Amino acid sequence: MELVIGDKAYSTWSLRPWLVLKRCGATFDEVVVALNQPDTAARIAEHSPTGKVPVLKVDGETIWDSMAIAVWCAERFPDVPLWPADAHARWLARSVACEMHAGFGALRTVCAMGPEHSMVGPDRADPPSDDAVRQEVIRLVEIFRTMRARFGQGGSYLFGAWSVPDAFFTPVAARIRHYRIDLAEHGDSDGVAAAYVATLLEQPDFLEWGRDA
Repeated sequence: MELVIGDKAYSTWSLRPWLVLKRCGATFDEVVVALNQPDTAARIAEHSPTGKVPVLKVDGETIWDSMAIAVWCAERFPDVPLWPADAHARWLARSVACEMHAGFGALRTVCAMGPEHSMVGPDRADPPSDDAVRQEVIRLVEIFRTMRARFGQGGSYLFGAWSVPDAFFTPVAARIRHYRIDLAEHGDSDGVAAAYVATLLEQPDFLEWGRDA
């Protein structure tokens, strides 16, 4: 089994399924394609039908898209609790993970990760002043605070125990840190959202990812 990913310093899409596979205890080889290089497109095309990473190669098939890989993991490793056990929590966990997967375009664009903006490096960028980003961060704070209040009693992650949404929000946490976004200025009056972000940034698998970046 191979997971084809981009640079670990800033390939946010690659991080998500990598974290899920790690949680499953899966054994897989990493194929890292350097991004933003003259041969990047050609190298990715050797592996991916969409011209994008990540892709998972398993059992003679190529699975593309980070959410599709997470769904595959839930099927292949049914004994690993990748989604909350409670039905209501599970419905909402899927909703917020898909919302993150499909939305927050302003945050992705204005607070981009790239050669000058690392998810794991010590350098920090100035906070964005873009109003669209502000509205999206307010929405993130709302998600974090609401889900933690309703379902977070069993642990420090979004739904208590670690689940797929935590993988999808980990790159967001890295953006918040890198761009020094003050969540208190976006509705996090008591620090619940900030504490959740800190939890994601200290998660052992993410720290391992950072050491390899």
